[in-house]
Amino acid sequence: MHIPAYAHDTIRAAALPSMPTSRQVGGVDCCLCDKPFGENLAAVPLGPTPTSGLFGCRPCLTRLITRARRTRDAALTHDAERARAESAAWMPVRERHLARLDSVRQAAEAVTGLVRSTDTEALRVAWLLISLESAYAWVPDAPEPPASVDHENSELKNEAFRLDLAMIAAREAVAERLAYHLLNAAQPEEPEMCEEFECPEACSGRHDSTHIDCGPDAVFDDLAEHGITVEQPEPEPLPARLAALLGRAEAQEKHSPLPDIEEQAPVILAHFGIDADDTNVLVSAAAVGLVADAWREGPMDVIHAADDGPNDGEIFAQSVDLYRRARAALVDARDDGPEVLLAFVAVASDVDLPWAGGSHFALRTVSQSVAEFVQHVDDRVWFTAEVMRERGWRAGVLHRAASAVFKAPTHFGMPGWPGVVASAMERLALLDRSGAPEALANLAAVEASLLEAPDQLGADALDWISRQALLG
Repeated sequence: MHIPAYAHDTIRAAALPSMPTSRQVGGVDCCLCDKPFGENLAAVPLGPTPTSGLFGCRPCLTRLITRARRTRDAALTHDAERARAESAAWMPVRERHLARLDSVRQAAEAVTGLVRSTDTEALRVAWLLISLESAYAWVPDAPEPPASVDHENSELKNEAFRLDLAMIAAREAVAERLAYHLLNAAQPEEPEMCEEFECPEACSGRHDSTHIDCGPDAVFDDLAEHGITVEQPEPEPLPARLAALLGRAEAQEKHSPLPDIEEQAPVILAHFGIDADDTNVLVSAAAVGLVADAWREGPMDVIHAADDGPNDGEIFAQSVDLYRRARAALVDARDDGPEVLLAFVAVASDVDLPWAGGSHFALRTVSQSVAEFVQHVDDRVWFTAEVMRERGWRAGVLHRAASAVFKAPTHFGMPGWPGVVASAMERLALLDRSGAPEALANLAAVEASLLEAPDQLGADALDWISRQALLG
């Protein structure tokens, strides 16, 4: 069954309102209606591969594709007028910038022609370069087209490239002209080098670059006279056989990620009070590390800082929910293989899924681009899966646990979390909570929720706690 590109997000949003079940991931039940597949209900793979990931049935997919097509058509109609207005405003801006690039390029080409002419005096050549460089410096940065206009504007790039080439040619011509002008002006009319160059009898004693060739190594000797040592290039490239051997060695090194993780990670974890032989504690720390590495850091920092981004409470509530999902996926990966981690990726990178803690925030609503964030989640989880494939399940868990002790040592799920909660409750009891969310009224209930499931307090309560810096 063909699934058009415009329907992917709609199907993804409908397929992932919660953690997929093992039957859905295994292709036994439809991930949309949860009905079992059979003779009358064929399984259609939704990816990431034809044999793994999630599967849907044809009736559900047909319904969602129809909905997506209607939504797409409505959006296209709604945006058409805005796109036409933005395009009309953009074209004059684009044409003005192209005209500026073209005029300066023509000036650079004209300067090059004058410089190469023997009729132009050397001092005038120098002034021509100064005025040309000034005009080049005043060329503004390329304007940014509106969102509805194709950002890959090849004509702007091509004209800027042509200008750069013209400037390079002009600078080279000026440098050559002035360099030989100084050499000739400092020498008598009939220097001895004319005999060495085998000049014709009518030679005036003036020479240009076609007469003088110092060879490839003279510049290094000349610089050495000024106290500057530059390492000379190797005379010959590496033999083909040796280059092939070096390339093979690099490929083998890249093929085995984190070769010393099983020896080094337990030492690091022990330093932070985590026993690597305690599988329960180790997996919890690894889940914290996986959320920190794949979801919380990097692009999420930009999304968090945006004006329409999530607040601290929403970030904390969602990270707790994802911790539980990451932990379940890591546990299942021990027996079912690292492919199970794709279930975590599906939820963590879902741009339409409302966040935990009663939040209405979804990544789709933020003005910042989330494409980099989705790719970041996929890359980081892929690396963990690759470590598990190459070095075993324990190596992958050790890697993410070691990451957790550096990036989130006091987060929910880490051994130090109860101590963090105890300290927070002591400080919370002393604060004026008259303006705090109602969920924070009963301190005993607050403490129990923080210890067992902080997201159940709600994003608003967690945001209030975060603003008081109670959890560090």
